[in-house]
Amino acid sequence: MSFRGPGPRPGGSPVLWLYLHFPHLLLDHVRRSQDATGALAIVDGAGQGVVQACPTARDLGITSGMRLKTALGLAPDLNILRADAKQEAWLLEDQARWLYHYAAHITLAPPDGLWAEVSSLQKLYGGLPAIWQTVEQALTERQLTAWVAIGHTPLAARLLAHTGKGECTADKGHILTALGNLPLQAAGFDKKSCTRLQRLGLNTLGEVFALPAPELARRLSPELLAIIQKIQGTRADPKAPWRPPHTFRQRADFIQEVEHAQGLLFSLQRILAELEEDLCWRQQDTDTLLLVLQHRHEEPTRLRIRTTGPEHRAEVFLKLIQLKLDQQPLRAPVTGLVLAVKRFTGREAPGGQDLLGETQDLNEAWHKLISRLQARLGEQALKQLAPRDDHRPEHAWSAGEVRKPGKRQDSASAQLPHRPLWLLKGPRPLEQTPVAWHSGPERISGGWWDGQRVHRDYYIARLPGGELAWVFRDVNDGWFIHGWFG
Repeated sequence: MSFRGPGPRPGGSPVLWLYLHFPHLLLDHVRRSQDATGALAIVDGAGQGVVQACPTARDLGITSGMRLKTALGLAPDLNILRADAKQEAWLLEDQARWLYHYAAHITLAPPDGLWAEVSSLQKLYGGLPAIWQTVEQALTERQLTAWVAIGHTPLAARLLAHTGKGECTADKGHILTALGNLPLQAAGFDKKSCTRLQRLGLNTLGEVFALPAPELARRLSPELLAIIQKIQGTRADPKAPWRPPHTFRQRADFIQEVEHAQGLLFSLQRILAELEEDLCWRQQDTDTLLLVLQHRHEEPTRLRIRTTGPEHRAEVFLKLIQLKLDQQPLRAPVTGLVLAVKRFTGREAPGGQDLLGETQDLNEAWHKLISRLQARLGEQALKQLAPRDDHRPEHAWSAGEVRKPGKRQDSASAQLPHRPLWLLKGPRPLEQTPVAWHSGPERISGGWWDGQRVHRDYYIARLPGGELAWVFRDVNDGWFIHGWFG
């Protein structure tokens, strides 16, 4: 990578635009979704011609623009995927989402391009080469093919990217020279205009640039004149910034149907890693994931994965999904999947640092255990004891939903009298005479409102065998054991 510095600029630094052209956007997406090595081609909506071919297919002689029949003759086992305009639009927005992590002013250029204003980022990154390197590294990590270019105008950057002539330069003169070498067809001129200009001896964009302004206006249509002026920067070409939605949605599409849950892990690992990156960038967590498994001939399978508290780590999400899939095997082969997050929570500052400055989350093990048990057994399978406002011990507790972390226990729990750790399902007669009495009596009287009235005096007593028992005397029926201590 070479870098050319800008010349002197009166009036401040120029506006610079970075353009990313994705020539194989759908192809890259599919090959990232599944660890497959066979030849793959993307065909047009009519299913007649090849629009994209993977390297394996190109090695077999398959090229863009080739008829599908010819391609199948060269590769009978060719995997085929039909282009989908809606899917391509979603994929472009997905690329804008990650690019937004590095630049604030992003503009979509459907169907396969993105603009990013980068002149204002140079101080942040330490210069234009650092910006270029950051973008290239991100493309490599995401396994994306992109042609990158920088221009002093949006159209200049786009033309250079589309032709693969992009360089890391802020020199307007150098950019115009590179543009000037482009043939008229590469500059977006229609066939009729190209023919007319070629008759005048004009074959490159630079030769058109050399014409005086009156000649340009006389020889070009208003539409072409506007394009030339936008390339040169003599006509305004504002770009509305794209704003990311407050959601996370990633999908994977499979070349070959996945019949076992294990085959989904390759895609899920990648998507969850991107989710973790997105949450860290947002400085947020989530406690709910929605996983949708798509089938060819059946309705999608919808799986909701919940954690007991805010979470952002990909490894935690993956383990919970694995447990969920173990409990709910695939009912049909999977053709694709979607992972969505709509609920976000603010990330709390970590507390409880030790002397070395390391944070110790005392509740983390508890959260992991509860999340995994819920994923394996179901959300309704786990219960948590909670106090009830009732004097009768057998009615003073109830089993309810496991509380989310951070919620305070009811203040009533701290006001309850001392109770045994082991409360029997029902009182049973006391058949031994206690050898010692440790506390009591504690009188409990109630239940008149539901017809189950009790009137008891409770004691903590030690039995001959050494056990500590919670016993009571009922005014009508005698002595009973209601629980054990320890």
